[in-house]
Amino acid sequence: MSDQYEIHPHTKVVRGPNRASYDRDQVHGIIDDALICHVGTVVNGRPAMIPTAHWRVGERIYIHGASKNRILAAIADGAEACLCITHLDGLVMARSAFHHSANYRSVVIYGKGTVVSDDGEKMEHSRLFTEKLEPGRWEHIRHPNKQELKATMFLGFDLDQVSAKIRAGDPVDDEEDYDWSVWAGVLPCTTTWGAPVDDARIKPGFEGKGYQRS
Repeated sequence: MSDQYEIHPHTKVVRGPNRASYDRDQVHGIIDDALICHVGTVVNGRPAMIPTAHWRVGERIYIHGASKNRILAAIADGAEACLCITHLDGLVMARSAFHHSANYRSVVIYGKGTVVSDDGEKMEHSRLFTEKLEPGRWEHIRHPNKQELKATMFLGFDLDQVSAKIRAGDPVDDEEDYDWSVWAGVLPCTTTWGAPVDDARIKPGFEGKGYQRS
């Protein structure tokens, strides 16, 4: 398997091609570092999009939701989808309004979803989703029952038609603006977890145990 994804006409980054990446490991990293993606398709002739959690297994990305969700149902019926993931790493504050920007890592995926129909596979994907949220948690929680599995749709998408776009570093100003009397640079942006808050109905003995996600 090549370490680069094949470039398709609709995955080729045209605007800012110097920021494009088709590197397989880089794409995987951007996907894995995110908890949420946005999934768009066309439903009854109109564009529609939802944010949802995702996880990756090899060269496939998976999402899940209610079996009767109209967007998932449209994809299950064969509608092509677009999945987008973005990490904001910083605001790029330039000397001119035009050159203000952001440092980011993003991935766009095109494809048709495949429904996971086997209950055993659905249970395994329930485990993979939970383990992404907090490794080890699956061992301690109640697993989905048959009715819950029936009410949940799992969709998988091949990582085939995919591209990444990344920006990092300082502002890039016009040469004549570097003498402008204003601060310029990058305001870093990071995601951090706050202190865990116990459920109001926490079982005695579990108070303050918290969330173990690193």
